[in-house]
Amino acid sequence: MPHSRFSGSLTSPKLDVAIDMGNPFLNLTIDGFLKIGTVAAGRALAEDSYHLVKRGNLSTHSLEGTLKKMCKEGAYWGTMGGIYVGMEYGMERIRGTRDWKNAMLGGVLTGALLSAASNKSKDRIVTDAITGGAAATAATFLNYFSSKP
Repeated sequence: MPHSRFSGSLTSPKLDVAIDMGNPFLNLTIDGFLKIGTVAAGRALAEDSYHLVKRGNLSTHSLEGTLKKMCKEGAYWGTMGGIYVGMEYGMERIRGTRDWKNAMLGGVLTGALLSAASNKSKDRIVTDAITGGAAATAATFLNYFSSKP
């Protein structure tokens, strides 16, 4: 019985913006901020657009609200992404090796810093640090396993 096979690949466009701050740590931190912040702002735009179309209510006030939400989400998630990328790079430089432990430590420090900045309790800071470390480690392992043939 004859059979056929479909083979191909799907790639997404890649856009890199080069901002040279003269320091690799700053370069990576700004790059992380811009990339994650843009994704978050795009998500906020898509979500609000859906709700506006669904309600049929398009006004200057609703557009201003969408823009404010985009800025707020982009700044928050961009800050989180920038801090994480900077912390992971810092761990790599301090430890002198590139492995999953840098991601874990970067996630722990990012979770703790963001939690402490919002004046949470000590228990919440520890919980957020654990969550940040677990999420970063899981993402690193998933990326590692998905890139292997």
